[in-house]
Amino acid sequence: MKRPRPGVLTFFWQWLKNPLRTAALVPSSSELAYAMIAELPDDTQRVIELGGGTGAITRELLAAGIHASQLLVLELNEELHAHLHARFPGVHVVLGDARSLPELASGCGFLDEGLADAVVSGLGLLTMPPTLQRDILAAALACLRADGVFIQFTYGPAAPLADSVVKQLGLKVHRGDFVLRNVPPATVYVYSRHAAAAAH
Repeated sequence: MKRPRPGVLTFFWQWLKNPLRTAALVPSSSELAYAMIAELPDDTQRVIELGGGTGAITRELLAAGIHASQLLVLELNEELHAHLHARFPGVHVVLGDARSLPELASGCGFLDEGLADAVVSGLGLLTMPPTLQRDILAAALACLRADGVFIQFTYGPAAPLADSVVKQLGLKVHRGDFVLRNVPPATVYVYSRHAAAAAH
Protein backbone atom coordinates (compact mmCIF):
# COMPACT_ATOMS: atom_id res chain seq x y z
CA MET A 1 0.00 0.00 0.00
CA LYS A 2 1.32 3.44 -0.92
CA ARG A 3 2.24 5.47 2.15
CA PRO A 4 0.84 9.00 2.45
CA ARG A 5 3.19 11.93 1.93
CA PRO A 6 4.84 13.31 5.09
CA GLY A 7 2.37 15.37 7.04
CA VAL A 8 -0.78 14.35 5.15
CA LEU A 9 -2.38 12.77 8.21
CA THR A 10 -1.24 15.67 10.40
CA PHE A 11 -2.76 18.13 7.95
CA PHE A 12 -6.04 16.21 7.67
CA TRP A 13 -6.33 16.01 11.46
CA GLN A 14 -5.88 19.77 11.73
CA TRP A 15 -8.59 20.24 9.10
CA LEU A 16 -10.97 18.02 11.08
CA LYS A 17 -10.33 20.06 14.22
CA ASN A 18 -10.74 23.44 12.51
CA PRO A 19 -11.97 23.32 8.89
CA LEU A 20 -12.43 27.09 8.69
CA ARG A 21 -8.83 27.83 9.64
CA THR A 22 -7.22 25.03 7.60
CA ALA A 23 -8.16 25.85 4.03
CA ALA A 24 -7.88 22.41 2.42
CA LEU A 25 -8.38 18.72 3.15
CA VAL A 26 -4.90 17.67 2.00
CA PRO A 27 -1.56 19.44 1.47
CA SER A 28 -0.80 21.16 -1.81
CA SER A 29 0.47 19.02 -4.65
CA SER A 30 3.95 19.21 -6.17
CA GLU A 31 2.34 20.46 -9.39
CA LEU A 32 0.83 23.42 -7.54
CA ALA A 33 4.14 24.15 -5.85
CA TYR A 34 5.88 24.12 -9.25
CA ALA A 35 3.27 26.51 -10.65
CA MET A 36 3.89 28.95 -7.81
CA ILE A 37 7.67 28.69 -8.05
CA ALA A 38 7.46 29.35 -11.80
CA GLU A 39 6.13 32.83 -10.94
CA LEU A 40 9.15 33.80 -8.82
CA PRO A 41 11.31 36.61 -10.27
CA ASP A 42 14.44 35.24 -11.96
CA ASP A 43 16.75 36.77 -9.34
CA THR A 44 14.79 35.50 -6.33
CA GLN A 45 16.92 34.55 -3.35
CA ARG A 46 14.81 35.46 -0.31
CA VAL A 47 11.27 34.16 0.13
CA ILE A 48 8.55 34.35 2.77
CA GLU A 49 5.90 31.63 2.80
CA LEU A 50 2.58 32.28 4.53
CA GLY A 51 0.69 29.25 5.80
CA GLY A 52 3.38 26.58 5.56
CA GLY A 53 1.02 23.72 6.41
CA THR A 54 2.99 20.46 6.27
CA GLY A 55 5.71 21.89 4.03
CA ALA A 56 4.69 20.81 0.51
CA ILE A 57 5.60 24.20 -0.95
CA THR A 58 8.49 24.71 1.49
CA ARG A 59 10.09 21.49 0.25
CA GLU A 60 9.87 22.58 -3.38
CA LEU A 61 11.22 26.07 -2.65
CA LEU A 62 14.30 24.49 -1.10
CA ALA A 63 14.60 22.04 -4.01
CA ALA A 64 14.42 25.00 -6.42
CA GLY A 65 17.53 26.49 -4.84
CA ILE A 66 16.23 28.83 -2.14
CA HIS A 67 18.73 28.50 0.72
CA ALA A 68 17.21 27.50 4.07
CA SER A 69 18.57 30.61 5.77
CA GLN A 70 16.88 32.78 3.13
CA LEU A 71 13.43 31.28 3.67
CA LEU A 72 10.91 32.29 6.32
CA VAL A 73 7.83 30.12 6.81
CA LEU A 74 4.94 31.45 8.88
CA GLU A 75 2.33 29.09 10.34
CA LEU A 76 -0.51 29.92 12.73
CA ASN A 77 -1.36 26.36 13.78
CA GLU A 78 0.84 25.20 16.66
CA GLU A 79 0.97 21.52 15.66
CA LEU A 80 1.76 22.28 12.03
CA HIS A 81 4.38 24.79 13.19
CA ALA A 82 6.05 22.09 15.30
CA HIS A 83 5.95 19.72 12.31
CA LEU A 84 7.59 22.32 10.04
CA HIS A 85 10.19 23.22 12.64
CA ALA A 86 11.26 19.58 12.96
CA ARG A 87 11.16 18.88 9.22
CA PHE A 88 13.09 21.92 8.00
CA PRO A 89 16.07 22.70 10.24
CA GLY A 90 17.81 25.89 9.19
CA VAL A 91 14.63 27.50 7.85
CA HIS A 92 13.15 30.43 9.78
CA VAL A 93 9.92 28.72 10.90
CA VAL A 94 7.78 31.17 12.86
CA LEU A 95 4.53 30.70 14.76
CA GLY A 96 2.14 33.61 14.41
CA ASP A 97 -0.49 35.61 12.57
CA ALA A 98 0.24 36.91 9.07
CA ARG A 99 -0.96 40.37 10.11
CA SER A 100 2.08 40.54 12.42
CA LEU A 101 4.55 39.49 9.72
CA PRO A 102 6.85 42.56 9.91
CA GLU A 103 7.32 42.15 13.67
CA LEU A 104 7.75 38.38 13.42
CA ALA A 105 10.19 38.59 10.51
CA SER A 106 12.23 41.21 12.34
CA GLY A 107 12.10 39.26 15.59
CA CYS A 108 13.63 36.12 14.07
CA GLY A 109 16.32 38.09 12.27
CA PHE A 110 15.10 37.38 8.75
CA LEU A 111 14.85 41.05 7.76
CA ASP A 112 18.38 41.78 8.98
CA GLU A 113 19.63 40.82 5.51
CA GLY A 114 17.00 42.80 3.64
CA LEU A 115 13.48 42.54 2.28
CA ALA A 116 12.07 39.45 0.61
CA ASP A 117 12.02 39.07 -3.17
CA ALA A 118 8.72 37.19 -3.05
CA VAL A 119 5.94 36.11 -0.72
CA VAL A 120 4.16 32.85 -1.50
CA SER A 121 0.87 32.24 0.25
CA GLY A 122 -1.27 29.23 0.99
CA LEU A 123 -3.68 31.21 3.14
CA GLY A 124 -7.40 31.00 2.38
CA LEU A 125 -7.69 34.65 1.38
CA LEU A 126 -10.78 34.07 -0.74
CA THR A 127 -12.87 33.24 2.33
CA MET A 128 -11.63 36.24 4.35
CA PRO A 129 -13.38 39.62 4.63
CA PRO A 130 -11.71 42.45 2.69
CA THR A 131 -10.46 44.16 5.86
CA LEU A 132 -8.53 41.04 6.86
CA GLN A 133 -7.23 40.57 3.31
CA ARG A 134 -5.99 44.17 3.34
CA ASP A 135 -4.24 43.78 6.69
CA ILE A 136 -2.46 40.60 5.58
CA LEU A 137 -1.38 42.06 2.24
CA ALA A 138 -0.20 45.30 3.83
CA ALA A 139 1.92 43.29 6.28
CA ALA A 140 3.36 41.21 3.44
CA LEU A 141 4.13 44.27 1.32
CA ALA A 142 6.01 45.81 4.25
CA CYS A 143 8.44 42.85 4.06
CA LEU A 144 8.67 42.77 0.25
CA ARG A 145 11.02 44.66 -2.04
CA ALA A 146 9.33 47.34 -4.18
CA ASP A 147 9.31 45.20 -7.33
CA GLY A 148 8.68 41.91 -5.52
CA VAL A 149 5.68 39.64 -6.02
CA PHE A 150 2.97 38.16 -3.83
CA ILE A 151 2.01 34.72 -5.18
CA GLN A 152 -1.28 33.22 -4.01
CA PHE A 153 -3.19 30.11 -4.98
CA THR A 154 -6.92 29.79 -4.66
CA TYR A 155 -9.54 27.09 -5.15
CA GLY A 156 -12.28 29.46 -6.25
CA PRO A 157 -13.04 30.56 -9.82
CA ALA A 158 -12.43 34.21 -8.94
CA ALA A 159 -9.30 36.10 -7.95
CA PRO A 160 -8.58 35.65 -4.24
CA LEU A 161 -8.30 39.34 -3.36
CA ALA A 162 -11.29 41.67 -3.39
CA ASP A 163 -11.09 44.39 -6.06
CA SER A 164 -11.35 47.04 -3.34
CA VAL A 165 -8.20 45.68 -1.65
CA VAL A 166 -6.29 45.55 -4.94
CA LYS A 167 -7.21 49.16 -5.65
CA GLN A 168 -6.53 50.41 -2.13
CA LEU A 169 -3.05 48.89 -2.03
CA GLY A 170 -2.14 49.95 -5.57
CA LEU A 171 -1.70 46.42 -6.88
CA LYS A 172 -1.82 44.80 -10.29
CA VAL A 173 -2.57 41.14 -10.85
CA HIS A 174 -2.04 38.47 -13.45
CA ARG A 175 -3.39 34.97 -13.50
CA GLY A 176 -0.90 32.13 -13.55
CA ASP A 177 -1.44 28.44 -14.20
CA PHE A 178 -4.54 26.45 -13.43
CA VAL A 179 -3.45 23.23 -11.72
CA LEU A 180 -5.91 20.44 -12.37
CA ARG A 181 -3.77 17.83 -10.60
CA ASN A 182 -4.38 19.25 -7.15
CA VAL A 183 -7.09 18.39 -4.62
CA PRO A 184 -9.10 20.48 -5.22
CA PRO A 185 -7.88 22.04 -8.49
CA ALA A 186 -6.25 25.43 -7.92
CA THR A 187 -5.29 28.60 -9.77
CA VAL A 188 -2.21 30.72 -9.15
CA TYR A 189 -2.48 34.52 -8.99
CA VAL A 190 0.43 36.95 -8.83
CA TYR A 191 0.12 40.41 -7.29
CA SER A 192 2.66 43.21 -7.53
CA ARG A 193 2.73 46.95 -6.96
CA HIS A 194 1.97 49.45 -9.69
CA ALA A 195 4.99 51.64 -10.40
CA ALA A 196 3.52 54.61 -8.52
CA ALA A 197 2.66 52.51 -5.46
CA ALA A 198 6.12 50.92 -5.46
CA ALA A 199 7.79 54.34 -5.57
CA HIS A 200 5.63 55.51 -2.70
